[in-house]
Amino acid sequence: MNSKKETKTIPVIYLQGAACSGCVTSTLCSTYPSIRNILLQEIVPGVKLEFIFHPNIMTASGNLAMDVLEKAARDKNYVLIIDGAIPTGENGIFCTTGEKNGKKSTILEEVLSLAPGAIMSIAFGSCASYGGIAGALPNVTDSLSVDDIFLSNQIKTPLVNIPGCPPHPDWLFGTIGEILTNGLENLKLDELKRPLTYYGKLIHENCPRRAWFDEGKFARKFGDEGCLYELGCKGPVTYSDCPVRLWNGKTNWCIGSGAPCGGCTQPEYPDYVGDFYYKIIDVEVPSSQRKEKSKIHDLGR
Repeated sequence: MNSKKETKTIPVIYLQGAACSGCVTSTLCSTYPSIRNILLQEIVPGVKLEFIFHPNIMTASGNLAMDVLEKAARDKNYVLIIDGAIPTGENGIFCTTGEKNGKKSTILEEVLSLAPGAIMSIAFGSCASYGGIAGALPNVTDSLSVDDIFLSNQIKTPLVNIPGCPPHPDWLFGTIGEILTNGLENLKLDELKRPLTYYGKLIHENCPRRAWFDEGKFARKFGDEGCLYELGCKGPVTYSDCPVRLWNGKTNWCIGSGAPCGGCTQPEYPDYVGDFYYKIIDVEVPSSQRKEKSKIHDLGR
């Protein structure tokens, strides 16, 4: 008798909205698990992900690719990952996914069609999570975050935000693994719907330059020893585990390379955390999903 347990396959739809492809490039550079492991093997024992739609790695194109989305909308029960903000100006025409019956299909239309039938949705990257660079001022395309789209259209599908510009691949695949292992209902999120596993502490708490901050020793120009706060570091208001996780196969990270943290995992990024190399002054982290201009004060220009 063959007692081997059958592998459960979970369909995944990966949509790309208004973005730069940095987020998807980050995922494709995942080291452990590698993208090969993710695409071909079980991500946790007994469960495999099947990316049935992914603009960057699927071989299908044209009508054949768009038919996948049509079928998925009918069948339901998939995980929906959305990368990039959702343009809403002029009915969303600024970002299209493809064509259906000779008519351009916008990312806005696809999200509204696919999100209600999803098991859960993941807003991947700062543009998807909060608007990010795609939704930055003056935002001529009226781009919104995935959560804003869900709220304004009363979509009740569970949503997890995984911000970053780009996000670390571990933040995505680790979160999916945690959900598959412990259940979505047991995933601990902060008030901005970010997994606490990865966004539970300020960068400032684990920064190797923290001792210099406490001593009042600040770098005055790049290359100096000292805390980078005076050179625009946003670590004191930014939640992520970059200092301990590191990037590019645990090679390095922004502050390790001598650059200040840009605050890219925060909802204020990029408009309200100030210019990258200017010191922040009196910045309060919003308690709600949306950017609140009234809570952002003098940025020290």
